[in-house]
Amino acid sequence: MSYPLANAIYQWEEGARELAAIEDPRQRRMADRVVEAVRDELRRRIGPTFSAAELAALYAEGTDWALRVAGDVAPAVEGQAQSLADAAFWAYLRGATDFAGGRQLPV
Repeated sequence: MSYPLANAIYQWEEGARELAAIEDPRQRRMADRVVEAVRDELRRRIGPTFSAAELAALYAEGTDWALRVAGDVAPAVEGQAQSLADAAFWAYLRGATDFAGGRQLPV
């Protein structure tokens, strides 16, 4: 059974909202570095051509690797690592072949 895309999108949007709510410039720079590092790893793991469902399936496999990336890049964001990983998935979702601005494209 595949991971429900709607559940994944909900979690990813929440992560993006939490990222957007960071007001301290120093914390925001660190958070942006984490998001970019996780996106780089997503490119390595899933590639540039993928569907939203494939990204959700990768998410369902676990995000321990993303939490490690976050810890390596900015140990100070440890408490925010999951939400930053979710924000990175949300940002990467924009490149899915079947996704456009919050809705799934017809196949």
